[in-house]
Parts: sequence; C-alpha cells; structure tokens
Amino acid sequence: MIDYSSLLASQLGIPLWVIISITIWEGAWTAIAMWKAAKNNHPIWFVVFFLVNLLAIPEIIYLVVTRKQARNISSKRKG
Repeated sequence: MIDYSSLLASQLGIPLWVIISITIWEGAWTAIAMWKAAKNNHPIWFVVFFLVNLLAIPEIIYLVVTRKQARNISSKRKG
C-alpha cells in the first residue's frame, strides 16, 4: 500500500510533521471561524471559510475583526 503522505512530504522536501502541523493549524482555525460565522449569522463568511484555505489567514482576520466589533457594541451598552 502506498503511503501518500510520506510520498508528498518527500516530493516537496518538507518533513511530514510540518505538513501535519499545518493541517491541524488550518483545521482548528477554520472550525472556530465557521462556528462563529454561523453563530453570528454571517453566511457569506461561512462559505468563504469553507471554500478558501490560505493557512487560516482569512479566519484569523474574521475572528479579530468580529471580536473588536463585539467589544465596541458591549462597551456602548454599558456606557
């Protein structure tokens, strides 16, 4: 049986642990961002996160921006 992950790693010259780490990194950020987008009723962002995989960069940007917006809304309610 062919071990495709080792074959890919050797062809790219990248250690397998790096590929696995990047995959886990991407999956975790994508899952968090998709959950937040669904919770905040942002279907366009949800679809973007589902279709686009760029090392979790769009997901991190979304989470940072929406966190700042949530803080601004809560501080206005208190003040």
